[in-house]
Amino acid sequence: MNGTVTHESAVAESGRTAGLREYGLVPTDAGGAPSLADAEAAGALNNLVRLAARLCAVPYSVVNIITEDQQLQIAASGVDPGVCTREDSMCAKVFLSGETTVVHDASLDPRFATNPFVTGEIAKVRFYASIPLQTAAGFTLGSLCVFSDGPDTLEAEQIAMLEVLAHQVVELLELQHRSLQLSDALAELRRSNTVLGEFAGRVSHDLRIPLTTILGYVELAEDDPDIPPGNPAAEYLALIGGSGRRMLGTLEDVLDYSKVGGTLRRERLSLLAVTAEAARDLGLDLGDASGIYCNDAGLVADRAQLRALLQNLLANSLNYRSPERALQVSVGAVAGDNGTTVTVTDNGRGIDAGDRQRAMEPLVRLNRAGDGPGSGLGLATCRRIAKAHGGELQITETPGGGTTISVLIAA
Repeated sequence: MNGTVTHESAVAESGRTAGLREYGLVPTDAGGAPSLADAEAAGALNNLVRLAARLCAVPYSVVNIITEDQQLQIAASGVDPGVCTREDSMCAKVFLSGETTVVHDASLDPRFATNPFVTGEIAKVRFYASIPLQTAAGFTLGSLCVFSDGPDTLEAEQIAMLEVLAHQVVELLELQHRSLQLSDALAELRRSNTVLGEFAGRVSHDLRIPLTTILGYVELAEDDPDIPPGNPAAEYLALIGGSGRRMLGTLEDVLDYSKVGGTLRRERLSLLAVTAEAARDLGLDLGDASGIYCNDAGLVADRAQLRALLQNLLANSLNYRSPERALQVSVGAVAGDNGTTVTVTDNGRGIDAGDRQRAMEPLVRLNRAGDGPGSGLGLATCRRIAKAHGGELQITETPGGGTTISVLIAA
């Protein structure tokens, strides 16, 4: 690099290289080949480079990314992409000027006459033109350059079109930058969700033990003959017991929600057997007495998570039953090309179409008059179980009234 490098310029270039890393334009390993992370974007960039060479009627065109010590070619036409030192780079001499450079014969230009790309040490460039790749924020990434082995020139219209192509190159690089930012944000969100889930599970577990102990003492006190039903203490115990049981239910919902998404233990299961287990956990048996029926089917899933899913859906059917008719719940499954779809259909109060998406979000309750108790985590847990199995959960209306939940368990 010509001239004296000041401390200020060195710091600025170091910061610019850090910015290039954020754009994904600097190889993470020393000596690695520069490239775009997205194959489709890389193909589009190569098309722009070929178009630049064709537009200017020259054999060579490249996109150069210039760091504090290197020139990295991320796309090229007529030559193989390569890496050289910044000191040897022709573009490094002019790319920070912010202006288009057109040189008829580089061997006659004092800026380039002794450059190894001109003298024959690396190449014998004569005609040379470059346009800085500058973002809307004023950050200069490098340059789009075209060149040939013989003297040449460009018409004003060619220069204008070359500048348009340079702008399109910047747009592609900005797109990669935004994609990387989204990927980083998604990775951080997943990490935060994992940490939050582990924390919620740990706290729920730690709180459940003393709460269970408290409820045990409440039940003992409720059975104490010295505290008759009409005694004010009995009313207080009933309030404590009711509140404690609701809190315990919420803690169990949080614990179930935090467990979803771990390693699945898939096995061949009977839908009837797992549904019966889920119903028994709710103190019910399948059949006419409960109004819950199941058509057996075989499927491959994680037994514990499938049981939790069915238990949540059956509990919802019980909590949101219609006051106008006896509860009827039907559980079934249909095998398809993408996997097995488990359905739980009831004749309850239903969920309005405008509320269905919201009802699947964590901690969301519709708060309708007459609704039973709940934590707002049931459907959210079921949705996470579906996604953990590679599927999705859908809510539709049961013909004649009620809710049908369809859960795809991917093959």
